[in-house]
Amino acid sequence: MSEAQAATMDRYEVPSVVTGRMGMWWFLASEIVIFGGALVCYLLSRWHHPDWAESAAHTNEVIGLINTVVLLTSSLTMVLAHDAIHHAQPKRALRLMGVTVLLGVCFLGLKALEYTHEIQEGYTPLKNLFWSYYYFLTGLHALHIVAGLVAIVTVMRGLAKGKNSQRVEYVGIYWHFVDVVWIFLFPLLYLAPKI
Repeated sequence: MSEAQAATMDRYEVPSVVTGRMGMWWFLASEIVIFGGALVCYLLSRWHHPDWAESAAHTNEVIGLINTVVLLTSSLTMVLAHDAIHHAQPKRALRLMGVTVLLGVCFLGLKALEYTHEIQEGYTPLKNLFWSYYYFLTGLHALHIVAGLVAIVTVMRGLAKGKNSQRVEYVGIYWHFVDVVWIFLFPLLYLAPKI
């Protein structure tokens, strides 16, 4: 290596955190601001509306609980897919990511079923402030589920071609974030207003 090359290399540090991982964490920081702000607004409004307990009594706790189990299971399959990549088992990782996608679609299907029932019962976003928050927060979360599914399928396509196996970790981080958001939404929207 020439002196010029060595001098050039000295000016740049090798990052201790992979750039893709760092980028994902920065992206999630912006998402935390969005969901955090929305949840704080919801909580502040809730404290001033004890009548929300009556509205919340019409949410479907069973579907909410099933969706919680579905999402937690999908997080497990993403962790196992990431582990499979570390053990050089791309086919196993693809199968596990496929299960994650199926579980994500299951979540969306149950959420659509729940929305359909609630709307038929007259509980629309215009019913009152609780239902406005409910549809906004769960709808925003569902959009993030869709984005996560698109990202997982995109990573799966690359992985099937033997490319970019490190992206399994990045999409897994995003998927876990979406699951954690639901862990906050479920008790706040389905359980807490009833207490």
